[in-house]
Amino acid sequence: MVGGAAFLAGASLNGAAKNIYMLIFGRLLLGVGVGFANQAVPLYLSEMAPPKYRGAFNNGFQFSVGIGALSANLINFGTQKIKPGWGWRLSLAMAAIPATALTLGAIFLPETPNSLIQRSEKHEKAEKMLQKIRGTSDVQAELYDLIKARDNSKTIKNPYKNIVRTNYRPQFVMSIAIPFFQQVTGINVIAFYAPIVFRTIGFAESASLMSSVMTGVVGIVTTFLSMLVVDRVGRRFLLILGGIIMFVSQMVVGVVMAAKLGDHGGLSKGYGDVVLVLIGIYVAGFGISWGPLGWLIPSEIFPLEIRSAGQSVSVGVNFLFTFLVGQTFLSMLCRFKSGIFFFFGGWVAVMTGFVYLLLPETKNVPIEQMERVWGEHWFWKKFVGSNQIVIS
Repeated sequence: MVGGAAFLAGASLNGAAKNIYMLIFGRLLLGVGVGFANQAVPLYLSEMAPPKYRGAFNNGFQFSVGIGALSANLINFGTQKIKPGWGWRLSLAMAAIPATALTLGAIFLPETPNSLIQRSEKHEKAEKMLQKIRGTSDVQAELYDLIKARDNSKTIKNPYKNIVRTNYRPQFVMSIAIPFFQQVTGINVIAFYAPIVFRTIGFAESASLMSSVMTGVVGIVTTFLSMLVVDRVGRRFLLILGGIIMFVSQMVVGVVMAAKLGDHGGLSKGYGDVVLVLIGIYVAGFGISWGPLGWLIPSEIFPLEIRSAGQSVSVGVNFLFTFLVGQTFLSMLCRFKSGIFFFFGGWVAVMTGFVYLLLPETKNVPIEQMERVWGEHWFWKKFVGSNQIVIS
């Protein structure tokens, strides 16, 4: 509700802006909304979803983000030519529509069973909520796991201090590594600067906007595909498959641009179309893997006693590197030129190896039993073998 209200206020200020200060303050409020929503929504979805469908439900978050980004591109495309130049107000103000839906919709959302148990000694409400969302009265085993997790969480006085303890080492590493890797795939280069990139390779202004719309459609379709299969084939398979797709497409784009674009001019229409298709393939690789799973995995791996702290670390790291990549990309493009694709492709190779070696499979594991996947992993088991709660 707080996030939705911040979105609503920011959109209203931006649409009615009379000076640059109103625009900046409105953007700050939108940032508050994004922070609250990215902290709360993935956790809410993971806690409410049954284990065998948790991946699909949580991937719906990135799917909806993709729809929002595509809608924004379409709105920008439609408002750019409005005379006498007030289309930007309409574009910014229309963010109030989903903001209103989020704010009002949150009023009717029930609390998760995890939250009900964590904030009350009475378990009846949590039990009824479990029965409602699971569609069965046989919820005693899951209720017991939640109560046990709640009891453990009460021994933790400072979750931010405890998250760096040895027995939480794998979760802490993942809370930093996964959002970092998600950003150094280079996806926000495409999301933020797609029109610039496409104009660089020879597309006109309107054509470059439509090209970014096309990549948005590809992202939505492939994220939906990820929703359908993530709980069947697993997280690791999709991350590795997506990594291979992204790496190959980025390498080929880099080679084509290095050979045909040079430092000046543009690509011919034929090579421009090839690059556009390859970027679409790259977006598809991201859409089935690091796009949705970069939010899913951090939301499901933390035990209750450090879950909020772990998610906030993950969101903070994500936004930090979103900011750094966004602020440095244009300078990197000028300096690296076509090598920018080799730079991000190299990181994709690193992160794919990281997943293969260090990320255990988490599909179909109840969220309150997740500690067992670390205890069975060849590397992480030496950190969590005793799995003792450290009181601080």
